[in-house]
Amino acid sequence: MTEPKRGWFQRLTEGLSRSSKQMGEQITQAFVAKEPLDQAKLDELEEMLIEADLGPHSAARITQRFSDEKFGKSVDEAEIKEALAAAIGDELSARQGDFDALSGPRPYIVLFIGVNGSGKTTTLGKIAADLTGRGAKVLVVAGDTFRAAAVEQLKVWAERAGADFMSRPPNSDAAGLAFDAVERARAQGYDVVLIDTAGRLQNKQGLMDELHKIIRVVKKIDPDAPHETLLVLDATVGRNALAQENIFGNQIGVSGIVMTKLDGTARGGVLVPVAQASDSPIKLIGVGEGIEDLQPFNARAFARSLVGLTEPAA
Repeated sequence: MTEPKRGWFQRLTEGLSRSSKQMGEQITQAFVAKEPLDQAKLDELEEMLIEADLGPHSAARITQRFSDEKFGKSVDEAEIKEALAAAIGDELSARQGDFDALSGPRPYIVLFIGVNGSGKTTTLGKIAADLTGRGAKVLVVAGDTFRAAAVEQLKVWAERAGADFMSRPPNSDAAGLAFDAVERARAQGYDVVLIDTAGRLQNKQGLMDELHKIIRVVKKIDPDAPHETLLVLDATVGRNALAQENIFGNQIGVSGIVMTKLDGTARGGVLVPVAQASDSPIKLIGVGEGIEDLQPFNARAFARSLVGLTEPAA
């Protein structure tokens, strides 16, 4: 993805407003005046972070940091927010990754995986639009052959993006489609191939086996493919996203995570434990329906927006 355009921080802040409002209200209630930070307030802070779905381990580390730096000192709401943003940013900074489909080999093969409803198809469509907007020749592949609605939705996204499109009749072999798509891309000089897949749950082993098959067949053409395997997670499912990351990470292997629908939850902090539990970095986040609402993940900007700070870090 291209670097975020001006105004992205504002969209990020607006998208995370449900999360930041809840956290901000709790901070306001706990730190109504500039008074010493005592153990009772530290306990309240830790509970607030857990309620925001940051997870008990991150909550404990951040609270301990506050204790080390601020215990016994007078603090107000603004200072707490600044310190909290810095602490959350530190928790996430090492989990920030880059997605650049135009920096690698041609064609660059990207596989999108995740459960139904996570936002895979929409995410793929937004990435296609970004890439074609930068002049790339893009092939969109409807590998979810189980759901006709998914194929039609992806076709609309491809047309909107100005990308070429490949699909097969319902219940066709998705691996065969992926193989033919990569062959076509090599023969016709495509820059990027974006492959959607059927939504998978941990109890649908047949679908997981099919995903392994897709990976095997594209490797017959290019041993390094897929060059990216993006796991798309829905922030609104809360800590269930952790279970999904664990299943896909263990069974398939993931090169990067896309966290969508952060605008639809008051617990956007769930990104923190997901990032720390995964062997793969967070590469993209989505905070709305528009194409520009999917952007590269920036740990510091995310942390500041999450706690309700209205300006990016200097």
